[in-house]
Amino acid sequence: MTATVVCSNCGADVPVHHRFCGKCGHPMHAAADAQQMPYLGQSHARGTAKLILIRGEGMDGLSYHLNRDEHIAGRKVGEILFPEDSYLSPRHANFFYDGGRLFVRDENSLNGVFVRIREPVPLRDGDVFLAGEELLQVELGEPGGQTVGPDHTHFFASPRPQRPYRIRQIFEGGRPGMCHFVQGESVTLGREGCDVDFPDDRFISGRHCRVDFSPDAITLYDLRSRNGTYVRIKGQRELQHGDYLFLGKQLLRVEITAA
Repeated sequence: MTATVVCSNCGADVPVHHRFCGKCGHPMHAAADAQQMPYLGQSHARGTAKLILIRGEGMDGLSYHLNRDEHIAGRKVGEILFPEDSYLSPRHANFFYDGGRLFVRDENSLNGVFVRIREPVPLRDGDVFLAGEELLQVELGEPGGQTVGPDHTHFFASPRPQRPYRIRQIFEGGRPGMCHFVQGESVTLGREGCDVDFPDDRFISGRHCRVDFSPDAITLYDLRSRNGTYVRIKGQRELQHGDYLFLGKQLLRVEITAA
């Protein structure tokens, strides 16, 4: 069984011990790292899929060939293992086939599975999305809390917003960060010139994404950002060729071969 990496120049599968691509001759800089990483499957069979580990700066890493009915990914359990990623649960996700289609299922992981959106997606109260390095949550109900203390003294506070819609930043450990109350019909998020800016986030675009609010729907849009906008899935989700997803800190690309 020979482990392979993907040539970033032509997309060919190259054995990890090869320093140059046998198809185009491109140097294989990621080969040394991939030799120490787990591998799944012998070949990329027609009609099946593989996951490509994105190593950063556009470089592809190890390819995981999904040649069985299901494939568990996590920190300790399964065939696709990332033991040094502390943000992965021991058993994090399952990649499986159903009716010839590829799905990913969240295995009740702590931090979830995030898939890059291709088109506008509806959001509900409590839904979580990722823009750059910012983990954000949409909240639609009243923010709660008491206005009067036990001795009937009123709490001193900022004026209460007329609309309860808000976007909240989530810090590590689930602690709440910035909270932006929505005044109009939409909120733009990015690095500069937006309703909500994150100037120190090097992975977020100038205008990265937008959330639209209406009485009937709340919708998330990606504004052609460089690194994409990701939504945490609920349960399971069908995957398409070219999809990107985050498991913990691992960014993976889906490639599906036509049958």
